[in-house]
Amino acid sequence: MKKILMGVIAVALVAMAGAAMAADTTTVAVSATVVGTCKFTAGGTIPFGNLDPSAGTDQTPAVNQPKFWCTKGTGYTISDNDGLNKLGTTHRMVHASLTEYIPYSFTYTASGTGAGPASVITMDIASTVLGANYINASAGFYSDTVTLSITP
Repeated sequence: MKKILMGVIAVALVAMAGAAMAADTTTVAVSATVVGTCKFTAGGTIPFGNLDPSAGTDQTPAVNQPKFWCTKGTGYTISDNDGLNKLGTTHRMVHASLTEYIPYSFTYTASGTGAGPASVITMDIASTVLGANYINASAGFYSDTVTLSITP
């Protein structure tokens, strides 16, 4: 009888030990937010070159376009500061050593939607100097710098 009692106690202890080691589960929430962002990858230039007052024709150069990308599905808006030599909202190049200006147009598509960094977008800036705006200009170098901003 003692052996039977010992066996029952041993079985009970093993059963209790098994209950003390019962398994359980839980969950871990995982999350992230992809930030809508836009980045310029290249600047641009508008090379008007030599403006000949004797010709007096409007000059529209081939623009070396800035490039950028925006996060996939992110809408963007581009704006500019009208250049360093603006008068109101008129873009103007300034003579290197005189207080003389040549106005020029500066247009582009200001909004759209990005498709991710593998889909670089080329801007579509167009710019013209009217002949009437340089036929009476002093000889010399004229320049301006326009700062573009892109906002997602």
